Amino acid sequence: MNQTHGKENFLRLIEENKRIIFKICNAYCSNKHDREDLAQEIIYQLWKSAGSFNSDFRFSTWMYRVALNVAISFYRKAKNIKAIVPISDDLVHVPETSGTHHIHEENINLLQQFIHELRELDRALMILYLEEKSHRDISEIIGISETNVATRISRIKEKLKQRFANINQ
Repeated sequence: MNQTHGKENFLRLIEENKRIIFKICNAYCSNKHDREDLAQEIIYQLWKSAGSFNSDFRFSTWMYRVALNVAISFYRKAKNIKAIVPISDDLVHVPETSGTHHIHEENINLLQQFIHELRELDRALMILYLEEKSHRDISEIIGISETNVATRISRIKEKLKQRFANINQ
C-alpha cells in the first residue's frame, strides 16, 4: 500500500466517523476554540497511532478509545474548562405534549449539568451509554471489563436518579 492510498483511506475513515470526534469535543470543551484545539489533537493522535490500529476491531471502537484518552488528558490539563455533554432529543425519548416541552428542556439541561459534574471516566461511560454502545463496545473503548462497565453505569444512573429526586423534593 502506498503512502497516498494510506492517507486517503485514513481521511475517509475520519470523515465517516467525524461524529465521534464532535461528540467527544463537545463533551469535554465548552468553547469553540477549545473544541477546535481538541479535535485537531485527536486527529493528530489518530494519525500518529494509526500503526497501532488492529483491524480485528472496528475503526470506530479504536477511534473512540484514542479520542477519549486524548480528551481526558486535555481536560486534566485545563481543569477550568466547563464541559457540555450534548444530549439530543434523539437520545432522550420523552413524548412531548404542549405543556411538557419546557420541563423536557429543563430536564435535558439538568442531565447535561449532572453528567458534566461526573469524574472523567464516568463521563466517558455516560457518553458511550447515551450513544447506545453495548457493554462490550464500551469495555473495548474504555479498557475495563464488561462487568465493570455494567456496574459503573448502574451506579451512575442511580446517582443521576437521586440527583433528580433531590431537585423534585
